[in-house]
Amino acid sequence: MDLSFARLERDVAVTAMPTELAVLLVGVAARQAASPTARAQARLGLIAPVEQLLAPAHGAFHASAAHALARRQEE
Repeated sequence: MDLSFARLERDVAVTAMPTELAVLLVGVAARQAASPTARAQARLGLIAPVEQLLAPAHGAFHASAAHALARRQEE
């Protein structure tokens, strides 16, 4: 895979993307952005910052399971 910057090379010919291909790619990107998965992922970012997801205030990733385990250990 060539990751070099072609615009810095003087002897490279510049080619334009065909219009039909550009329209197709824009349509694919729009449908992908409007997919249920993309919308759910966007809502996850609005719920809480990542730091809060990885370090919840109650100290457990699943508070109900942590309380159940604590009650079981007390018995």
